[in-house]
Amino acid sequence: MTTDLAVKSTERHNRRKLHPAAVRTMHWINAIAMIVLIGSGWKIYNDEVLFGWLHFPDWMVVGIDAQHGLQWHFAAMWVLMLNGLCYLIYGFYTGRFRRKLLPIWPSAVIADVRNALSFKLAHDDIRTYNAVQKTLYAGIIAVIIVQVVSGWVIWKPIQLSELTTLFYDFQGARLAHFIGMALIVGFLLVHVALALLVPKTIAAMVTGGPPEADPVPTPAE
Repeated sequence: MTTDLAVKSTERHNRRKLHPAAVRTMHWINAIAMIVLIGSGWKIYNDEVLFGWLHFPDWMVVGIDAQHGLQWHFAAMWVLMLNGLCYLIYGFYTGRFRRKLLPIWPSAVIADVRNALSFKLAHDDIRTYNAVQKTLYAGIIAVIIVQVVSGWVIWKPIQLSELTTLFYDFQGARLAHFIGMALIVGFLLVHVALALLVPKTIAAMVTGGPPEADPVPTPAE
């Protein structure tokens, strides 16, 4: 009896946390880099706007002038690229993406959206992502990848002419980059709002949170 309890206690202790130290570190680095990228990107945008009616006020931007904003943008870009690459390698190598983001069923997404709109979406167990969370997290990874590619095209449109054709032309890349920025800002607003509604998710990203949930056995198991 005592031995069984000791074994179970050891298993709980050794089970990986919801957010391991590597994930927490990369998460906060990405968050800071993304905020700098958005603010400096707005400063660069103000120097050559896409939409005449849209201009970001100075208190929202990063950089004294466009050149200064560009320097901030490049610095944050390299941080995001290197850190993001580490995050992708970690997510695939450890199976975290498979465990946390798959599967995503359209029917489950629709059901969870309905529950969210009617304020019936449960948040009791932060260890398990609902279908909406899976979709948002998987989607934002794809958006950021497109952002990196379109950003490279804007930076080196001649040298990377093959990639430029993916966006039709230079202005197409700028438009894609702007839309991607808008999607990321929207994601951040929703992400922060949900985190404030469920404060224990913030604590988990600082402390690591509870141990991961036990995997659901498949019929073959």
